[in-house]
Amino acid sequence: MPADEARPALERLVGSSGDPAILDYVVSILEDADFEFGRDGEEAYEAFGEILVSGGFLAGEDEARRICQQLANELGREEDGPKAHFRALEGGPMLLDSMNKVSVHASEVFSGRHHIQTPFDDEPAANLPQVTQKDLDKIAKREEKQELKQRAALAAHQARAESATAGAAPVIARNKGSGGSKDLHLENFSVSNGGADLIEDATLTLAFGRRYGLIGRNGTGKTTLLRAMSQHQIRGIPDNCQILHVEQEVVGDDTTVLEAVLACDTERTALLQEEAELMSKLNAEEGPGDANRAAPVSKPAKADANGAAAPSSDPQAAARLTQVYKRLEEIDAYGAEARAAVILSGLSFNPEMQRRATRTFSGGWRMRVALARALFVEPDLLLLDEPTNHLDLHAVLWLEDYLVKWPKTLFVVSHAREFLNAVCTDVIHLHSRKLVMYRGNFDVFEKTAAERLRNAKKAAEGAERQRKHVQAFIDKFRFNAKRASLVQSRIKALERMADIETFEEDPEYVFRFPTPEFVAPPILGFTDVSFGYKGGPLLFKDLNFGLDMESRFAIVGPNGIGKSTLLNLISGHLEETAGHIQRNPKVRLATFSQHHVDGLDLALNPLQYMMKSFPSVKDQEFRSHLGSFGISGDLALQAMYTLSGGQKSRVAFAKVTWEKPSILLLDEPSNHLDLDAVEALIQGLNLFKGGVLMVSHDQHLIESTVDELWAVEGGKVMPFHGTFEEYKKRLRDMKKM
Repeated sequence: MPADEARPALERLVGSSGDPAILDYVVSILEDADFEFGRDGEEAYEAFGEILVSGGFLAGEDEARRICQQLANELGREEDGPKAHFRALEGGPMLLDSMNKVSVHASEVFSGRHHIQTPFDDEPAANLPQVTQKDLDKIAKREEKQELKQRAALAAHQARAESATAGAAPVIARNKGSGGSKDLHLENFSVSNGGADLIEDATLTLAFGRRYGLIGRNGTGKTTLLRAMSQHQIRGIPDNCQILHVEQEVVGDDTTVLEAVLACDTERTALLQEEAELMSKLNAEEGPGDANRAAPVSKPAKADANGAAAPSSDPQAAARLTQVYKRLEEIDAYGAEARAAVILSGLSFNPEMQRRATRTFSGGWRMRVALARALFVEPDLLLLDEPTNHLDLHAVLWLEDYLVKWPKTLFVVSHAREFLNAVCTDVIHLHSRKLVMYRGNFDVFEKTAAERLRNAKKAAEGAERQRKHVQAFIDKFRFNAKRASLVQSRIKALERMADIETFEEDPEYVFRFPTPEFVAPPILGFTDVSFGYKGGPLLFKDLNFGLDMESRFAIVGPNGIGKSTLLNLISGHLEETAGHIQRNPKVRLATFSQHHVDGLDLALNPLQYMMKSFPSVKDQEFRSHLGSFGISGDLALQAMYTLSGGQKSRVAFAKVTWEKPSILLLDEPSNHLDLDAVEALIQGLNLFKGGVLMVSHDQHLIESTVDELWAVEGGKVMPFHGTFEEYKKRLRDMKKM
């Protein structure tokens, strides 16, 4: 369909007031030479009807179907007709599955020798015609159409997500609220996403000043709950309660990091600007020789010892300047820069970085800026979702200390046991669409929850025994007239028996890493290796170490010191500047990093993604491999943009381990995984028959899987002879010096 026909026709029928990205997607579908509208525009509706509705172009399904039919009448071809679940390919029928895709995988279909098996035969029908190249082309075309539809759905989802999370920069709110209780009572609320109920009939009381940790499995609704709270969608949150949800990174522009944080205090910014204007006006009256000209930001320049402005020919301006000075003092405007700098320094921004434009930083660093802004604003309720994911160990330790002194209410989602233990006064467990509150940190929760589960099982078993006993009596004497009254009383007793609360146990997570082929040492050796990026200083000098299939190390050190660079040197993604790296040609290295999670094609489902990454492999093999990382059943067929962060991580693990690596290079592997998934990862790594080298700040993961710590300091990589707890203590001691 020519662009000069498709776009005008579409805009005339649906308008252009909706999301332009969705409009572009629909135009691209219409311009596809192989696109078929179907009879009455049915296939057009399947391809983009719902997307036009969700994108704000159309009011509902009926209007969408009518518009698709009009498009078919105006732009369609004569051959557009109905599509059935059996499609006639050259040479005979081809069975389509519930997704309207060919049920025979392309890797099993070879022109000239493969026969189509019908669902009605136990054995392949030997006399069925062979599948030709033309049939294969039609299969490929059908899959391309399906993928195009999935990408349009992804675009619509991303547009909705951006709209839901977009908002103005956080602002310090002063002189708001009442003198009453600041506790939050959230009663009888439910939370759903895409029609699926995630939380049902929950009640929570959040006491002001306490710090709550929210835990639960990936995909159960933790992030959705935080979003609902931040948007005041839950009954019980007053309008004057300021809530900040640190979810999106700061938009990169020419604003410096320090300015991006200070800009949250809009009252301070306005007062300083007014101060400068009043000073300029008063100085102009006194002439160009006034020594007090242009001292707007650091201190009140033209005030006497009592804070009053010096005499002036404009008494009104002088009086207003006095009021401005007083208010600046009240809000500690002149100490704001120091407070912002302390927060940024704690999050590993050195003075030079604080003066750089936000656009020069990666997404992870801009997330730190977003966190710094929230800490600087100090909202009534601060919502943090996995705040340690983008931090190094130094910043995590600082954040723990900072949040322990947090003066207001904190609600945090985290998978890090030590962080939850250090910060939280209470733990809220999201399980089976219910929220259960536990007093104490994570260790206390773990013990209490285990005891509660044991007691619930005992109570359920006892109740079940009693029910069976009563039921046996009823069954035995049901037709005995002499005992009719006793039977009736037992029936009533059975009806009165209260249902005992039962706990639905989660299915066990699995991380089964494939067993690699044994490779005799030496596998990899560094000899006097140095490295530096082109035009920059050396990051490493004279590195000497080796790795084999029994190596188990964790690399520790601050961000920017070169930990990820070292992994890239080992994997071969970077080449040494000097020295020599020897690699056994038989060794296979697999690198897992946040890059692999961010690089997933979210429009595809996990099975499609694996099939695209490794062509000519049977889908059943991929299903089995995905299942070894907990992506099985419907999850393997679910579009990846609908998966949680932890589920996406497991898909990335499945991809990087497909070729049975000898050594795993893991860069923050526990990010986005829930606590149960981290435990499964630990078990999987302990059973893995190859080497493991990881960069992580997750103490529990490190202590459970590796034998030794490597500390990166001063361009060297040296063993740290001590435990992870001792390394943390060393960092804290260095910080105090």
